[in-house]
Amino acid sequence: MSGTLYGLGVGPGDPDLITLKAHGVLQRVPVIAYPAPDEGDSLARAIAARHLPGNQTEIVIRTPMVPGAFPAHDVYDKYALEIATHLDAGRDVAVLCEGDPFLYGSFMYIFVRFVGDHRVQVVPGVSSIVACAAAAGAPLVSRNQVLTVVPATLDEGDLEQRIAGSAATAVMKLGRHASKVRDVITRLGRIDDAWYVEHASMESERVLPLADFTGESAPYFSMILVRQSEGEAGC
Repeated sequence: MSGTLYGLGVGPGDPDLITLKAHGVLQRVPVIAYPAPDEGDSLARAIAARHLPGNQTEIVIRTPMVPGAFPAHDVYDKYALEIATHLDAGRDVAVLCEGDPFLYGSFMYIFVRFVGDHRVQVVPGVSSIVACAAAAGAPLVSRNQVLTVVPATLDEGDLEQRIAGSAATAVMKLGRHASKVRDVITRLGRIDDAWYVEHASMESERVLPLADFTGESAPYFSMILVRQSEGEAGC
């Protein structure tokens, strides 16, 4: 009998935010796989490290994290073959994913290669969106408000339209687009309703009003939250 492939959400960074279900999977699977940059360590593995029992086979999925090169389908094809070898031999495999596997998670590129032919289970993880809101002490939405989640990679016009039309917006994947997003929010007159958060729940966590953020770029694991004031929202 073939093994089960787990898409394992390990949360936003704090190892204590790994769910009990994810912890149980980590303790029993003989094989773990996790994304990593071309060079350097894997954040997903670092988050899970204290929960690993040891003596597991590890597959490092090294992928180029540069504009225009991601997702690297040939890379995922290669690692899918390696994962399939273990599954076909009856060994369960857990693919670690920062945050939640199905919210901008790289696991989805593994998922589509296995879901038709193998048993696949997705274990949800604590999303960076809620971790950033908690870090900023900024509730996201209430009552009939709508939360919009957008990638900072959108062009300015699209960003402006989506932020202007939403009571609350989480802007992810800031990177080199941070100043563009700040300019859009400033132009909309909502700079005082916005927070900048980087590395939420990690030791390097940084939180400040967006008005105080002056950088041209930001880490990939950073986010801007914008929410209408209580009076504007009609709450």
